Amino acid sequence: MRGLVLVVAAMVGACASAPDPPPAVTSPGAEPGLEILLESPPEWIAGRRVGVITNHTGIDRQRRRNVDLLAGHDDFQLVTLFAFEHGLGGTAPPGQIIVSDVDRATGLPIHSLYGDTHRPTPQMMDGIDVLIYDVQDGGARPLTRVSTMALGMQAAAEKGIPFVVLDRPNPIGGEIVEGNVLDPDFASFIGMYPIPMRHAMTVGELARMYNEEFGIGADLRVIPMDGWRRDRHFDETKLPWVGISPNLRRLEALFLYPGTVLLEGTNLSEGRGTDLPFEQTGAPWLDAEKVATEMNAMGLPGVRFSVVEFTVEADARKFPGQTLPGVRLIVTDREVYRPLATAVLLIDRIRQLHPRDFQWIGASRRSPEMFWVDRLAGTDQLRKAIEAGELRAFMDRWAQDEQRFLERRERYLLYP
Repeated sequence: MRGLVLVVAAMVGACASAPDPPPAVTSPGAEPGLEILLESPPEWIAGRRVGVITNHTGIDRQRRRNVDLLAGHDDFQLVTLFAFEHGLGGTAPPGQIIVSDVDRATGLPIHSLYGDTHRPTPQMMDGIDVLIYDVQDGGARPLTRVSTMALGMQAAAEKGIPFVVLDRPNPIGGEIVEGNVLDPDFASFIGMYPIPMRHAMTVGELARMYNEEFGIGADLRVIPMDGWRRDRHFDETKLPWVGISPNLRRLEALFLYPGTVLLEGTNLSEGRGTDLPFEQTGAPWLDAEKVATEMNAMGLPGVRFSVVEFTVEADARKFPGQTLPGVRLIVTDREVYRPLATAVLLIDRIRQLHPRDFQWIGASRRSPEMFWVDRLAGTDQLRKAIEAGELRAFMDRWAQDEQRFLERRERYLLYP
């Protein structure tokens, strides 16, 4: 922890003594890969039958659906849609099975990738010459949309057709990498490949890394954005914001999610069933005042903790219909805030304050020996370090994983 304390102190000191920032430079905005493709379709897509993996985030700068724009293009023929977790409209609750359907506006079939299979089957791929992926990511490893992308790449590789990624921004920026790299022994649909919790890559860049580093071998074509820089967050792109899932509605939540997602693996509420999912936590037994006071006393950079009380919706998985004492995390400086470090220190502090009440949650009935937090963290070493009182030493080791990943990803980056 000594290393962490020194880093935190340096960050706080730097923020306190820094001169006034220069005037903001007006950004011309970003143009998503979707619009680049529509404006100048490559020769290799001319006359082809196209399938698209997408959801409600696949829109242009005028908020028009990519499905309608692709279906109306004269250079190729859109024939099939694929929907994954939360469905094509992005409104289905987490874990709800998505059924195959028909898109009312276009009459096109919608194949489900969140039911009997997460991967396009040969039957689903029948009649498709090119498979497109156009989805807004959130920048954190556990989001299943990037696993859906990887499985789509595998299916396209097996059929021998191009897999096309229409790139979009990493909404929480492309510079800050945080956390341990996933241990392959803990690979799952919420983390297929060894990348950190916060990877700071776009989906196009991730696809390039997945394809080469992890042996997918697809005929990958990435259509890059125009006008995006690694230091820009989503609200600096001039693109229209759409909540990426039912529980990630606000951009503010995405900056917290690479850490607060770990709350899912505990008997603390992660804010699902409230107005601020992944932005607050609570439990009937939580001493919120003491937790907030002690977390604020740590002086962690870029965040403050506020005591709150919230009521959970009646259909929520945890504490349905209950009003809970809680703590809200408020990001005060995105540039220095570290969501994973903050969240694990918060979990550790709550566990120490409530040793009889705090619990880890099992992964599933089919694997009772595994804890859900291990799947989310991509390792069991985080949980074991907390239990052994060695969290700070474990966190110090993140820096090695982060540096190795920064070097490894360099060749796949597309933007300055």
